[in-house]
Amino acid sequence: MKKLKTGIAAMLLLTVSFTNAQGKEKMNHHGDTKMNHNKMQDVKAEAVLADYFMLKEALVGDNVKKSAKMGVKLVTSLKAFNKSAYTKKQQEDLADIIVDAIEHAEHIAKSGIAHQREHFKTLSKDIIDFVAITGTKNTLYQQFCPMYDEGSAWLSKSNEVRNPYYGSKMLKCGKVQKKINK
Repeated sequence: MKKLKTGIAAMLLLTVSFTNAQGKEKMNHHGDTKMNHNKMQDVKAEAVLADYFMLKEALVGDNVKKSAKMGVKLVTSLKAFNKSAYTKKQQEDLADIIVDAIEHAEHIAKSGIAHQREHFKTLSKDIIDFVAITGTKNTLYQQFCPMYDEGSAWLSKSNEVRNPYYGSKMLKCGKVQKKINK
């Protein structure tokens, strides 16, 4: 029953998003509103990042239920992401990244915390690759824990290290590898 409710909620969200996008596109064609298509893409890329960061924070807080919930939310935002504003090569790369990221987010949505963290490692690599193509309107920090699974990276909005792989066990384990600017 819970899966059915989640599926219905996801379909409603996609329908509303699609309807809103069509309305904005219509206004664009009629000259009522001028909207930069790249800005619309930025918003969708930022939505994916926002869901990723909420998932990361749930893992930092050792919250398996919230991590699972955020995994579902991330799947929805990844599926809604529109690649059309990018070059053909970027679209192909984004398609590959998104398919892989969805798979890992789905595993996170239905796993225990240890398995969630295993999938978060590959998901983080996917999101880092995603940002390399889409860019971001915010400054991000690529952080790295040398101890988790022979070294694992993740993205953060803050330069303060809060480790999603160990949570409260080793919250500060890691370092900033690089700063990612817009």
